Amino acid sequence: MEAKRYYQGTGRRKTAVARVRLFPGSGEFVVNGKKPEEYFGPRELLQREIWMPLQLTGNTANFNVLVKVRGGGVHGQAGAVRHGVARALLDLDPDLRPTLKKAGLLTRDPRVKERKKAGLKRARKAPQYTKR
Repeated sequence: MEAKRYYQGTGRRKTAVARVRLFPGSGEFVVNGKKPEEYFGPRELLQREIWMPLQLTGNTANFNVLVKVRGGGVHGQAGAVRHGVARALLDLDPDLRPTLKKAGLLTRDPRVKERKKAGLKRARKAPQYTKR
């Protein structure tokens, strides 16, 4: 069987969607044409989050990661990237499934913003009540 040129995965979180490709390489990470430090800023938490699946499986220096992410905010995008990287690793090697599943990296986070309801100011915030 012929080896693939790259392994891919799609990650989602809130309204963010990330398309991730893993190429055999030296461990370079590119998000929308920028380094993660430039794209996500100085937030150490987000840096750790996007690298988590690679570190967990010991593939940090084995692959170059190319990500295109759209929609949502910075945290949602970081979560989508993490989910996409985990799925791409699964495309690479299905034997990694138990490791990634135990860490909760394959489950799509179902939490999204609740819609605004009629007569309320936000999803649940009611206008101030006045007795007189």
